[in-house]
Amino acid sequence: MADVATQERVAIEIADHVATVTLTRPEKHNALDVAMFEAIAQAAERLAAEPSVRAVVLHGEGPSFCSGLDVAGVMANQPGSDDLMAPLREAVPNWFQRPVYRWIELPVPVIAAIHGHCLGGGLQIALAADVRFARPDARLSVLEVKWGLIPDMAITRTLPRLVGIDVAKELAFTGRMISGSQADELGLVTHVADDPLSAAHELAAEIAGRSPNAVRAMKRLFNESWTGSPEETLRLEAELQLGLLGASNQLEAVRAGMAKEPAEFVDPS
Repeated sequence: MADVATQERVAIEIADHVATVTLTRPEKHNALDVAMFEAIAQAAERLAAEPSVRAVVLHGEGPSFCSGLDVAGVMANQPGSDDLMAPLREAVPNWFQRPVYRWIELPVPVIAAIHGHCLGGGLQIALAADVRFARPDARLSVLEVKWGLIPDMAITRTLPRLVGIDVAKELAFTGRMISGSQADELGLVTHVADDPLSAAHELAAEIAGRSPNAVRAMKRLFNESWTGSPEETLRLEAELQLGLLGASNQLEAVRAGMAKEPAEFVDPS
């Protein structure tokens, strides 16, 4: 039985340990207005508290994944220049960064399915996923330079880690539009697929069949080890492994592997 929750701008469906998060503003190509910013961050926060969720698929309803900032919509809700700048002065992650950074913080893997436009803030949301599938003809861009701005939705925690710093700079300096196939060549997306949503669900189901404790520990290991010293990261490897060895889900993984049958894992507390 699927658990379905819908709020303004975002729908969440949970079935078989996989949460499908859908941006639901198709008539605007899922452009980011104030309600969308808040709904995306809240969706990630809700799923962080769901122990039954083992993987998340993130996609957009309609013709696009997300076309980026709805400038008119955001300005309409922040009429004064001081009001518009106030969220930038908040403690980090600030209001603009939370719809991205909450997916990085989520303890389970996030898989983005990209089609149509994936621009500016929309691309930054997709970059926060652990894995990205894109249609070959999807259109992606670090678009902020077009408006005389820098990308500031946690892109420093994503883009330079996926591509070389020279590629990251060129994409940001130019705002160049690239296809899903070109993004794959650059390493900006993980795979191209004619049906990225189906491909994302297939991978999510595979991940959901693994020990949830091990998968969560691996996401934490890779996220934290990118910036740590050798001493810190090697210690983290050992600490996480000690927490898994001999625990019920690790023993179940061994039993199921030896018996060559599906494992029955317990949701993490």
